[in-house]
Amino acid sequence: MGRWTLTALVINSIIGSGIFGLPSIVAGYLGKRSPIAYLIAGAGIAVIVACFAELASQFGASGGPYLYAREAFGRFVGIEVGWLQWAIKVTAAAAAAILFGDYLVEFWPAAREPLPRLAILTLLVGFLAAVNIRGIKAGATANNIFTLAKLAPLIFFAVAGGVFVLAHHSPAATADAATVAPSYPTRNWFEAVIVLTFPFGGFEGAVVPMAEAKDVRRDAPFALFTGLAVVAAVYCTIQFVVVSVLPDAAASNRPLADAARQMWGPTGASLMSLGALISVYGFLTALMLHTPRLMLALGEKGDFPRVLARIHPRFRTPHVSTLAFAVILWCLAAWGSFQGNVILSSVGRLVVYGFTCAALPVLRRKSPGADSYRLPAGNAIAMLGVLLVALLASQLSLLEVIVVVATVALAVTSWVWPQQRAG
Repeated sequence: MGRWTLTALVINSIIGSGIFGLPSIVAGYLGKRSPIAYLIAGAGIAVIVACFAELASQFGASGGPYLYAREAFGRFVGIEVGWLQWAIKVTAAAAAAILFGDYLVEFWPAAREPLPRLAILTLLVGFLAAVNIRGIKAGATANNIFTLAKLAPLIFFAVAGGVFVLAHHSPAATADAATVAPSYPTRNWFEAVIVLTFPFGGFEGAVVPMAEAKDVRRDAPFALFTGLAVVAAVYCTIQFVVVSVLPDAAASNRPLADAARQMWGPTGASLMSLGALISVYGFLTALMLHTPRLMLALGEKGDFPRVLARIHPRFRTPHVSTLAFAVILWCLAAWGSFQGNVILSSVGRLVVYGFTCAALPVLRRKSPGADSYRLPAGNAIAMLGVLLVALLASQLSLLEVIVVVATVALAVTSWVWPQQRAG
């Protein structure tokens, strides 16, 4: 995979379904000032992305954050991060699959019925599994196609919506609105930024298949920084359009579709709903590409069942891991809920980010002469990343903490069991 394929993978891993629903939630916190929250959240995530850029350029093997934690802190911590990283991906994929069915109801009402829903889920997951088993090139090509397909309606909405807002709202009126906009308490700003860590997350999955990158030292930092910049620009512009067009954006369940309806009528709303379907499916293509390779890395080191490390004799792909991921994803989407899957995906990500930032100075000391991209003031930025994650983690609810603790307990079991058998 070259640098532009990696960049597409980063963008596709970040942009999922969140941008089609979150504008109304953020507007509820900050109203017309909510676009600023996207810039703040993007700046915070950039600190974490910077740490990922250096570490990803140093390792030419599959694994991502799991590999960094294992090399920096040992096998036990590596297993904990690996399990959390895997749980993040499989639950995020299940949530996306559930949302795909929900959005499809807009065009095919029968999709809400149990049997059609299961049939759609089977085709959805089965097709992507088959594509990725046939080879990394086929999976990467599918990822590139869906990245372009999902970006097109979002960029159109941002650009055409921006033109619409400028044409129908005079600069003087906009200035007056900003002047009389209510002030919001610090707590609202803080909660809005916490919420926005979800749609900005996902980039960590793009660094997992680095063993199949052409030039990881140059291409990984480029892909991460470029991908984040593109996503931040698109998100911020979309939020500006939504709060400018909808009188009560916070009350909308489908803010982009409702804003499109205001600007371009029913046709615009249908196009944005279709864009949501494409975006969710594109998000799944990225997860199907890199999550099985995380399972492969865990299996190769004995931290997951070793059968998951098997490579297809003809296609040279982790076919067992791909099939296992597809089956687990199908089960979680068929019998789980969107909210339950999102909880684990969101809070587990904070732990993974924290350990990755903490690993940077440790690995610098262990390999001072590593041939990799060196982040300026890397140790200070890594410490800032750890502090940001700790600040966000301090706001977790009791239920969210319990979910993380349960996942960590499973990881501890996977570490203790093989040692007891060996003893």
